[in-house]
Amino acid sequence: MAIETSLQGQVALVTGGGSGIGEAACEALAGASAAVAVVDLNLASAQTVAGRLEAAGCRALALEADVRSEDAVAKAVAATVDRLGGLNLVFANAGINGMQTPIQEMTLAEWSATIETNLTGTFLTVKHAIPHLRQAGGGSIVITSSINGSRLFSSPGYAAYSTSKAGQVAFAKMAAIELARWNIRVNAILPGSVRTNLGERTFRRNLEEVAWKVGMPERWPPLTGDAADAADVGSIVLFLASDASHHITGAEIVIDGGQSLLQG
Repeated sequence: MAIETSLQGQVALVTGGGSGIGEAACEALAGASAAVAVVDLNLASAQTVAGRLEAAGCRALALEADVRSEDAVAKAVAATVDRLGGLNLVFANAGINGMQTPIQEMTLAEWSATIETNLTGTFLTVKHAIPHLRQAGGGSIVITSSINGSRLFSSPGYAAYSTSKAGQVAFAKMAAIELARWNIRVNAILPGSVRTNLGERTFRRNLEEVAWKVGMPERWPPLTGDAADAADVGSIVLFLASDASHHITGAEIVIDGGQSLLQG
């Protein structure tokens, strides 16, 4: 029997939708006939993605929002519901690597920027989506976490990032059990290395003193020998958004080609 992933008549909201994994997810969801709100800190990037979806015959909306701002998130959710006719699917994906630096050198501002974007931004996105998902009779929420903080602890200077990502997994599980009574599913994806532009927003300082020298095999990661494409992750988001995964909630889906099995 074929797996049914059609999202005909569904409305999806994707944060961080202007590039990388978010962009790939927008394309996958729109390809399955969902209307998509592309939400991004960079409005021009969101407009580019939404414009491409519309050119392909899909309904799309570009919205600007800083997920650290409750007012901005609330307005983006409200605009999605008002202009696209509801809300059924949420991909809380916006995030940053932030500053990689030893804990003793990390400033409170650097710590807060990562925690507020990755963890608080996820909370705000889910919080403001819940009333509309309940009104729709249920839905699906997918959260972008990472193998860092849950399966991988060897990335030097990643204390803030890994903490934020571990928090997202715990939040997803708490939300999954809380929202199950309203037929709202919540799952977390844990990508490993993915070819995106996230590195452009990564900053590093004085990592030498906290780095461990660990040699990796020539074939890395083990399964493919190369980082994943953003589209590889987008296809998993589509699966978790669709009825094909209707009995899955509170799950951690690892997408790392075996990376964390060998590098813990």
